[in-house]
Amino acid sequence: MEIFNWGLIGPGRIAHQFAKALNADFVGRLYAVASNNAQRSKDFSQQYQAQVSYHNYADLLADPKVDAVYIATPHNFHYEQIKQCLMANKAVLCEKPLTVNYEQAKELTELAKNRNLFLMEAMWSLYLPIYQTVNNWIKSGAIGEVKLIHSTFGFAVPRNESDRLLNPDLAGGVLLDMGIYCVATAQWFSASYPSKIQASGLIGSTGVDELTMVNLTYPDNKFAQFSCNFLTQTDNSLYINGTKGRIKIDDMFWAGTTASLIVDDTTTRVTKPHAETGFEYEIAEAESCIKQKKLESSIVSHKETLQNMKIMETVLQQLKP
Repeated sequence: MEIFNWGLIGPGRIAHQFAKALNADFVGRLYAVASNNAQRSKDFSQQYQAQVSYHNYADLLADPKVDAVYIATPHNFHYEQIKQCLMANKAVLCEKPLTVNYEQAKELTELAKNRNLFLMEAMWSLYLPIYQTVNNWIKSGAIGEVKLIHSTFGFAVPRNESDRLLNPDLAGGVLLDMGIYCVATAQWFSASYPSKIQASGLIGSTGVDELTMVNLTYPDNKFAQFSCNFLTQTDNSLYINGTKGRIKIDDMFWAGTTASLIVDDTTTRVTKPHAETGFEYEIAEAESCIKQKKLESSIVSHKETLQNMKIMETVLQQLKP
């Protein structure tokens, strides 16, 4: 079988996790890297043994050996870059969030379908082995009916107002960067869409959300609560509470390797380490879908991405002064 060739756009911080994940023996390889900064592209290519380095995106997209493109640029660039890839007939795996608003995401998913191309948001957590274990516990009825989901994602981030996290021109803010994990897991484990969304929080001096708290009410009497922030260290675990028991995915739940099933006085603890960085599982899913000529993943489907984007858009609207 031919090796699957990945092209990478945006060799910044998160891109290193993707490149390292390609060391796993069940995924393809980093074939090409593109950046508007020629030296950065060259250095990244050399570090991860990519065969080709481009100093513009168009040349990468014109390369017939590129099987799919991974986009790792800041959020505000995703829309135009995904569109550029799709118009060049390239399948796309794009870092989360897919775009900065619902309408952009909807347009791109429709464009991908119209052009018969695969498009997936890189919500890597849901593909991790421990998440499959947790999902199996829930499906088996081990904790009964899911009633309450609770998560936190918070760190005391050193304040740098020029960093993308606090820069409104780069779609900064804690919800789109960290809170998206809380939204995606609440949606996945509730398997529903909220009938009521309540949000409160803090808009900082640069105009982006620095602390966000959200309550989600679902029509089938399920509830989810989460907070995300740049100001203080939180527990950073994920709890799924049911009528017969509960599940905890440990600290840094979004990158989880350990989960506990608690029923009555019995605790079952399972650990499933990552093969590499954890990104390798979403990569494997994307490659499998593309080889099967699927247009989307059944786990992070276009519907899931759009629902998550709609929730976040609603939250941000409620946070406006």
